[in-house]
Amino acid sequence: MELTKKTHACVRIEKDGRTLVIDPGVFSEEDAAVGADAILVTHEHPDHFDEGRLRRAMEADPATEIWTLAGVADQISAAFPGRVHTVGEGDAFTAAGFDVEVHGQLHAVIHPDIPRITNVGFLLDGTVFHPGDALTVPEGRTVDTLLLPVHAPWSKVSEIIDYVRAVAPRRAVDIHDSLLADHARPVYDGLIDKLGRTDHGRLAPGARTEVG
Repeated sequence: MELTKKTHACVRIEKDGRTLVIDPGVFSEEDAAVGADAILVTHEHPDHFDEGRLRRAMEADPATEIWTLAGVADQISAAFPGRVHTVGEGDAFTAAGFDVEVHGQLHAVIHPDIPRITNVGFLLDGTVFHPGDALTVPEGRTVDTLLLPVHAPWSKVSEIIDYVRAVAPRRAVDIHDSLLADHARPVYDGLIDKLGRTDHGRLAPGARTEVG
């Protein structure tokens, strides 16, 4: 599998000539999802779900399909009958040739006064895990590559480090990073590298790496 990092929380993953995209939101490129055979969306926040980007991909290819939770599916399924699939924790399915497992139920706590919404993570081919906006540990699974939400309004670096330790992947690759200032990146890199107990790195938007 080859992973291409897009801006913020979005990634494109290719295998055997097919492409799967996760979380093309408002911070990601306008064409982030165009050309995808399958699109996965972890939750309804706009930095992960942008209806315009999804519509652009769905209209470009009538075979493209979406798998997501009910909160997103309800907003877009009427426009694309039979092509938007609702999933939740414990589900498993095949999309664009990838075996996908769904893990997690709720978004991380932003503040006690803000109601928590549904959030799901996606484990691809039993090796690559995108948790969305939560620190979900895929119980009973060995993760090779963790896509790590390194910076968010709902997290602090100690929680991120403990999350890496809990998942114990072979490597962690940063996502959810567009709000992290360039001068702060070495601070995060140093702490996670030193304390995360795994191979940790980040990719510039457009950069690629082999995963799985």
